[in-house]
Amino acid sequence: MKYVCLGFIDETSFAAIPQEDALRMMEECFTYDDELRRGGHFLGGEALDSARNAVTLRMKDGEVEVTDGPYAETKETLGGILLLEARDLNHAISLMSKHPGVKVGPFEIRPADEAINKLIAARDAAVAKEA
Repeated sequence: MKYVCLGFIDETSFAAIPQEDALRMMEECFTYDDELRRGGHFLGGEALDSARNAVTLRMKDGEVEVTDGPYAETKETLGGILLLEARDLNHAISLMSKHPGVKVGPFEIRPADEAINKLIAARDAAVAKEA
C-alpha cells in the first residue's frame, strides 16, 4: 500500500543550524532513504523550496486569486514529500519513525487514495496514446 509522508519544518529554526550540522543531518536522511530503497519501500520524494517562494490559488467571486505564501500560516511549513510502500499504516509508522527527518520536524503520514490514483493512471495512459 502506498503512503504519502509529508515532512514539516520550521524554516527559521533550520536556518539557525550551522551549515555543517545541517549538511550532516541531510546526509543522515539520505542514508536512511537508501535503506528504504533497498527494502523496496522508497517510491520517490521531493524536497520543497522555501514557503517564502510559494503562492496559493483560491477561487474568489468566480476569479482565481493568487496570494503570496503557503495556504496555512503556521510556524512549520511543508518541507518535503516522501512516497512510501508499506504493508499497512503501522508498518509505515514503524519505517518513518526511524527517519532522521523526524528530528527536524513532524511527518504526517496518509494513505494514498488508490481509487483516485487509478483514475489518474488511466488518464495518463489515455493521453500517452494520443501522443
